[in-house]
Amino acid sequence: MRELPTKESVNGTEFTVADFLEAGRETLQLTLIAGGGNLERKIEEPIVNRPGLALTGFYEHFAWKRLQLIGKSETAYLRSLDDETRLSRLAALSERKAFCYIFTNGQKPQEDEIELAERMGAIIMASPLKTRVFTHHSAFVLEKLGAPRTSLYGTMIEVCGLGVLFEGDPGLGKSETALGLVKRGCALIADDLTCIRKDVANNLLFGSASDSTAGYMEIRGIGIMHVPSVFGVCAVRGEKRLQLVVSFRRLRDVKGEIDRIGQTRKVRTILGVDVPNIIIPVSEGRDLVNLVETAAMQQKLVMSGYDPVEELSERLRRRADAEELKKAKRKG
Repeated sequence: MRELPTKESVNGTEFTVADFLEAGRETLQLTLIAGGGNLERKIEEPIVNRPGLALTGFYEHFAWKRLQLIGKSETAYLRSLDDETRLSRLAALSERKAFCYIFTNGQKPQEDEIELAERMGAIIMASPLKTRVFTHHSAFVLEKLGAPRTSLYGTMIEVCGLGVLFEGDPGLGKSETALGLVKRGCALIADDLTCIRKDVANNLLFGSASDSTAGYMEIRGIGIMHVPSVFGVCAVRGEKRLQLVVSFRRLRDVKGEIDRIGQTRKVRTILGVDVPNIIIPVSEGRDLVNLVETAAMQQKLVMSGYDPVEELSERLRRRADAEELKKAKRKG
């Protein structure tokens, strides 16, 4: 499977305050108040920090790389100070490299605080959400922005509830197989190029299409088609967990490699996560749509804890034991 050259890696994706503002504009109801010229500042630690102790003058272990959350208690404390002390405390945070402040609970910074932020190159945003609600939702926004990512050449389909990625050389029928599955009621996730995101907390992978190609497929002889327009909106998915990789290989290239009974479990490692991998030989006359659908159902069975290879082996062992017992009784 070919991974596209990209700056994203298993270590995570770099993103800026501008990316966070755009991603959280609706979910977090963010509005920009000051520092619009500094939005390209990178967020080094994707998490929020409440600088309560730092506002009192205690700076040891101050998490300046994080977004600073100014909740109701922080705002109330600042308003209890005289103007000179209040501004000096805020300036001290920026002097210690704090770069972004977010006022929650509908709180707003005062005019002199906005002027201070502009002068010191800091960014101020505001949200009407309660601090605890903002903290909860911002964790998901920041995790998604900073998640390790990569892009793979391959087509991804939801088959029997599983996210299945097809990979293989051009011309082996990936898109045609995907089209056949969509006609059977499966759903397209991405055609030809699949974007993979890693959920670090749960060590899971999720696949989606790029924004520019979502919902579109290219079929040789037909051209570009818009899947939801042809098959309906239920024929596409935005993002799906990747649970199976199907490798299409020419039959002549895999002779001797195929495990006919499926006893050997293969995996593909993507962004440090092992994904079950099945190799399907491609030759004239093979029904790839049926094979992929069956492979997905088989994988669901294995995931549920049932292993047909082990079951058959156990049956054969019990039968052999029974035959041995019969022989022993006849001899006795």
